Amino acid sequence: MDPNSDDHEIGDNSLYRNDAGLIVPFVTRGGHEPDAGLTGQSEGATRISGVSIQHTPATRIWFGKVHNLAGYRSTPHHHGEAETGGYVLSGRARIYFGEKFEDYIDMSEGDWVFVPPYMPHVECNLDRNRPLTWMTTRTPENIVVNLPQVRDNELRDWTDRP
Repeated sequence: MDPNSDDHEIGDNSLYRNDAGLIVPFVTRGGHEPDAGLTGQSEGATRISGVSIQHTPATRIWFGKVHNLAGYRSTPHHHGEAETGGYVLSGRARIYFGEKFEDYIDMSEGDWVFVPPYMPHVECNLDRNRPLTWMTTRTPENIVVNLPQVRDNELRDWTDRP
């Protein structure tokens, strides 16, 4: 069976043909990622898009690296219809969620997290001195819907963290 043929049993992936008519993996080379402004930046957080609708043939996934400065805390937000998966590559993270963001979970290097669609949350770097780096994926793409801000003292255990 020819993997570049339109009539094979695994489905039609002809949408992904390149200019030469071949279906091949698409590589975004490190250091050649698209303009960071395309990924909905938040002050203190940088999102680098490795795989996205904006610069690859992908149509239903966003995959990238998110870097948070020391002590970073996001604005409350949700990711719309997107399912979000995260992996803590380095550092210590906290995600606030629930009614008035009264609940939280902490994570460290090697931990994985799934954030359901439309779930309001606040992402934090627990470390006051070192950055936090996540690998993040979303389907269908990198949707970020910012919500009204909350004060630091409204987040339980945030201002007095070690």
